[in-house]
Amino acid sequence: MRKIPTDFSELMLLEPKVWMDARGSFQEAFNQRVYADFLGDDVLFLQDNLSHSRRGVLRGLHYQVAPCAQGKLIYVIQGEIWDVVVDIRKSSPNFGKWTSHQLSAKNARQLWIPPGFAHGFLVLSATADVMYKTTAYYAPQSDRGIAWNDADIGIQWPDLGVDFLLSDKDQKQPAFKDAQVFAA
Repeated sequence: MRKIPTDFSELMLLEPKVWMDARGSFQEAFNQRVYADFLGDDVLFLQDNLSHSRRGVLRGLHYQVAPCAQGKLIYVIQGEIWDVVVDIRKSSPNFGKWTSHQLSAKNARQLWIPPGFAHGFLVLSATADVMYKTTAYYAPQSDRGIAWNDADIGIQWPDLGVDFLLSDKDQKQPAFKDAQVFAA
């Protein structure tokens, strides 16, 4: 496994080893011992989520607050996405800043997002299957979000030549200035 630097030191872009031959490919998608070397022994994953979406679907910006704040390990098992993370920790020098990474089945990269960051993605390929492991169980009372197009954050989403497709929930998320953020 190789670690690739990101704009935020707390995020980790990980590139697992992929073995290729005439039959296709093989990779170890997850091994707790290997990830403990990168994330520490205290990071344990409790839930796996899988989303299937078509081109132009935008999901986010989502996060969970205490007591059920989630760290997330994101990876694409089919297709390609443009993944966005926003630092929502009030005490951080990167508070309100965003970064992005292209994740795909082809590049096999995985993104570790600790609690304190909002997350979203846009599907670039015809369809995409996105897997994410979480460090806490989903709890509706802890679920929060920020408007995907918030002017204060200023995310520069790729132009796909189509209108983005969002859930009703994601169309009604609050502005960043009105959202509940992390104090630490």
